[in-house]
This record gives sequence, C-alpha cells and structure tokens, in this order.
Amino acid sequence: MQKKEKRRRRAGRTRARIAVQRIHRLCVHRTPRHIYAQLVDPSGQRVIASASTLQKELRGALKSTGNKEAAAAVGKLIAERAREQGVTQAAFDRSGFKYHGRVRALAEAAREAGLKI
Repeated sequence: MQKKEKRRRRAGRTRARIAVQRIHRLCVHRTPRHIYAQLVDPSGQRVIASASTLQKELRGALKSTGNKEAAAAVGKLIAERAREQGVTQAAFDRSGFKYHGRVRALAEAAREAGLKI
C-alpha cells in the first residue's frame, strides 16, 4: 500500500467514529509548505469556518508558512472563527496525520483560544 493510501484509510476510520458522535469536526490538512483547517458541521455537508496559511492576513504576519508558529496561528484563527459562528466544541480530525509537530501545534492553539477539542 502506498503512503498516501494508508493515510487516507486512517482518516476514514477517524471520520467514521466522529460521524457517529454527531459533533462538529475540525479537519486539518498539511503540506510541506502550508497548513489548512476547516470546521465542518455534523452532517458533513457544510464548512462552517476555515483558515489556512494561504490567507493574506496570516501570510503577511508570518515569517514562514510551513512551521509550528504558522500552524499555531491557524489554530488560533480557526478557534476565533468557530466562536463567531457559535461553535464551542469540536472533534479533532487529524486526517490520518500523526498528532505531532504542526498538527499538534494547531490543536493546542485552538484549545488555548477557547475551542474544546
């Protein structure tokens, strides 16, 4: 099995467990250069809020977009946008990525900004 296929399989298992809980889902995707976060409603049909290092407000303030500091900034921003939409609790969907490095930094920053994960 290829590396990407294994990651997608892990992500599918996590998403199936979250779907049973019927709770908002904080999805994370990372590439070597950027990190993306989306808050998806329990039905999985609609994105409530999103943030990424591609957005101008973050890109201008960051020295680099592919490090832990950038991930923490995205986590803080997604938590603020979630609160604006009235969401205070979400399940963390790491999309099959290890809970380490940038993925962990994003989750911890979202927690510190008030989102219960």
